[in-house]
Amino acid sequence: MGDVIKLENHLENPASDAPLERRRRTGGRSAERVRRPPATAKYLNLINTKAPSAVLSADALEAVHQASLTILEDIGMDIILPEARERMKAAGADVTPGTDRVRFDRGLIMDMMASVPSGFTMHARNPVRNVEIGGDNLVFAQVASAPFVADREGGRRAGNQDDFRKLVKLAQSYDIIHTTGGYPVEPVDIHASVRHLDCLSDLVKLTDKVFHVYSLGRQRNLDGIEIARIGRGISMEQMEREPSLFTIINTSSPLRLDGPMLQGIIEMSSRNQVVVVTPFTLAGAMAPVTVAGAVVQQNAEALAGIAFTQMVRRGAPVIYGGFTSNVDMKTGAPAFGTPEYMKAVIAGGQLARKYNIPYRTSNTNASNTLDAQSAYESAFSLWALTQGGGNFIMHAAGWTEGGLTASFEKFILDVDMLQMVAEYLTPLDVSADALGVDAVRDVGPGGHFFGTPHTLARYENAFYSPILSDWRNFETWTEAGRPTTYDHANRVFKEKLNSYERPPIDPAIEDELDAFVARRKEEGGVPTDF
Repeated sequence: MGDVIKLENHLENPASDAPLERRRRTGGRSAERVRRPPATAKYLNLINTKAPSAVLSADALEAVHQASLTILEDIGMDIILPEARERMKAAGADVTPGTDRVRFDRGLIMDMMASVPSGFTMHARNPVRNVEIGGDNLVFAQVASAPFVADREGGRRAGNQDDFRKLVKLAQSYDIIHTTGGYPVEPVDIHASVRHLDCLSDLVKLTDKVFHVYSLGRQRNLDGIEIARIGRGISMEQMEREPSLFTIINTSSPLRLDGPMLQGIIEMSSRNQVVVVTPFTLAGAMAPVTVAGAVVQQNAEALAGIAFTQMVRRGAPVIYGGFTSNVDMKTGAPAFGTPEYMKAVIAGGQLARKYNIPYRTSNTNASNTLDAQSAYESAFSLWALTQGGGNFIMHAAGWTEGGLTASFEKFILDVDMLQMVAEYLTPLDVSADALGVDAVRDVGPGGHFFGTPHTLARYENAFYSPILSDWRNFETWTEAGRPTTYDHANRVFKEKLNSYERPPIDPAIEDELDAFVARRKEEGGVPTDF
């Protein structure tokens, strides 16, 4: 079922320039006891082996690119932070005096794009959990930022710390979830001034994976950077050499970047941490009603944000984010997993490849519960992002209700689907042994392969073993009470939580982390008056 591997078997004296007493211990217990031996680390580092699809011809792709540059030159962006406008002006942008408006020459934009790295590594506190971003790499992150959480027994409810921690534990429990994505659900029972301190501390302690910091004011970024540094037990100099934290920067479409987002770019990029610039362009609402027009606006906003990261620090790691979908024109509600979303995802991948930049997209659906809609909209999203060349996939597991709710059962369904994607991407074995000619010769016409040596040597791991599919015949399934996928997912997430074991962490690091969090709480945390 794609359980976590026994990580200590894969650790090999990771290099560190931190003092010996502060290095994380590599011993300890397995993250989980499993009924059958853990197979391999095949879900840790995924490679997309398929040639990317295209919805834009070469001429159409160039037309989108040029239209985006025209928007930045002629219309520009509103940049809602004086410090950012000053940096842009110093880099050569045209800042209109007395206003927020900034226009960007296309030559300036492309000069800045030229210094964006085509790939990089995000470093986790456990080196086995490092993730490669860019190229053909495929990284899945958990659902993030949902205000509500749901499961069958508790129903839909406001986010809270207990559910936050449970979802984080589930993210740790599957190797197919390579990073946490943010707060899987917003724990509103923790005061907003100190919420980030408790949440980021939990992300360090309950997982050993790369995590995210919200760009909601400069101090939150600074606290997140320090927590990530403490969690890895390294110096700030090493942290700058080894990006260990990421943030999502959303434009305020159409054509605006607000103060907290711009502060996030400045604080993160200046320290060589990862910025994911992601316009949220809904066709017919915050962007033109045509998919092409929405993608043009997405591209213009993304290019402006990405260029600014390079104005802050040349070579800073950044990811091109696409989040263009459409709305229901009858109600104005966002729609996801639609044919229009699929086209936009693939077009976004073409643009990211044109600029030779890693590409972020998302696994989405608009369903309010775990039903056929939630599955088929996610399936279409996963098909598009896989064929579109997505590198970093936000909201890969647990997203429902258009991102408003994090669902425990949907998390398990998505994990199953992600593992199926990973199995599909595994190259087909066509070795002489796999071709099976000798096995066919041994059986001959009219026989069967159940008991052959060829089958017996492979039957345990010959095929993917799904988490949720129920393959019993109708009679047996009926005798069992006719359980549905919802029933199975509800059972599985509870079993996973019951078997969760916290990943090992050096006690000295945990003490330093606790002391930092306590001190920052005593100082009052951060302002909340945005």
